[in-house]
Amino acid sequence: MKLGMVGLPNVGKSTLFNAITNAGAQSANYPFCIIEPNIGSVSVPDSRLDFLAEMYNPQKFTPATLEFVDIAGLVKGASKGEGLGNKFLSNIREVDAIVHVVRCFEDDEIIHVDGNINPIRDIETINLELIFSDIEILDRRIDKTAKLLKGDKKYQGELDLFKRLKEHLENGKPARSLSTDESEAEILSTVPLLSAMPVIYAANLSEDDFMGGIENNKNYQELIKFAEEERSSVLPVCAKLEEEISSMDDEEKEMFLSELHLEESGLNRIIKKGYAVLGLISFLTAGPEEVRAWTITNGTKAPAAAGKIHSDFEKGFIRAEVVAFDDLKASGSMNAAKEKGLVRSEGKEYIMKDGDICLFRFNV
Repeated sequence: MKLGMVGLPNVGKSTLFNAITNAGAQSANYPFCIIEPNIGSVSVPDSRLDFLAEMYNPQKFTPATLEFVDIAGLVKGASKGEGLGNKFLSNIREVDAIVHVVRCFEDDEIIHVDGNINPIRDIETINLELIFSDIEILDRRIDKTAKLLKGDKKYQGELDLFKRLKEHLENGKPARSLSTDESEAEILSTVPLLSAMPVIYAANLSEDDFMGGIENNKNYQELIKFAEEERSSVLPVCAKLEEEISSMDDEEKEMFLSELHLEESGLNRIIKKGYAVLGLISFLTAGPEEVRAWTITNGTKAPAAAGKIHSDFEKGFIRAEVVAFDDLKASGSMNAAKEKGLVRSEGKEYIMKDGDICLFRFNV
């Protein structure tokens, strides 16, 4: 999974990126500090994997990984090549979802590219640049579909859908907020629209607001309403606090979070949101050689999940021996789980569940 971090210049985007990846991206108080995208790879925390590692003491421990891409700040006119616009748009096409860092804190010492704090205006600045780019792409698709329609009337519904989407975009609304049925969504998935990408709005708050004044922050409250209308997620964060947390060892981090009455760090919360908006789950494999997490789309069937490990596993799939993590944990061992009948034999139509521990049988 690859999450692209975007935002206007000086909203705290690179500070947050540094904090959650420890990648050391440059951060400064002027626009276009980031030119080439910085990439940080982080392990996805999973207590289930930690438990299995204790159980098996494996030679190798492989958690799922997540890439964060810190993409250059964007300004008006990016879709026409202003600032670093073309680079921004090409970089964003390569990610699976967007973490849009939105400034909700007031600080006279940190310059805002538009002079004052207004999260909705900031979001719309970036959304409009994505929308302008999408309209160009959609116009080409409309022309192509109109030509196909002359030879085959079955393309009428597709053309109508594209025209409805274009009107939606021209009203300043992103593609992800267009109401569609399942078949329409499938058609739109064939068009590489930037404004259709899932978005997590990371509301960057001051320490005081994050720790107890969130309901009094009008910028944050406005962002919540906006995201609800757009059917997107909002995640409150404090980049300054995350910066402090990033320099601590595990024990210090746990104590610090406890003192702040926080259950987990911003990184963990962003990862969970990312999995949720992309519809991802993890299945696990475990044994003395390796304990490992594998990321798949929710709804994946057993053979395709096996193919994540090796293509031969999918080609020659016979069956999957599956036990739910909670059942294995309660049983204490794989043998005990088998004795209780908790290890199931599943066939080609089995839909994988989050936390399934699997052994795939195959023959090629």
